[in-house]
Amino acid sequence: MDRLSLYLSLLTGAVLTGGLAIGAFSLGYYTWVAVAISAVVGFVLAWPVAYVISQRIKKEDPKWDPDAEPGDYGYVPPRDSPEV
Repeated sequence: MDRLSLYLSLLTGAVLTGGLAIGAFSLGYYTWVAVAISAVVGFVLAWPVAYVISQRIKKEDPKWDPDAEPGDYGYVPPRDSPEV
């Protein structure tokens, strides 16, 4: 479980959806279908993009050292557990 990616998914979802909607509007698609497609694509891609960003942040952080392996705590880790 990657808690950082959960927080980042809120930001990446908004950025992706907004960028796609602006791109559709700039290409002349002023319909609700363009907005709906932008929203669906932004919603679907929000978590995978956030996960990639989270892994890149952790990879470049020299002080981040995971102490636990994935699956040590089950599905919901304890509140004070280290990031996996």
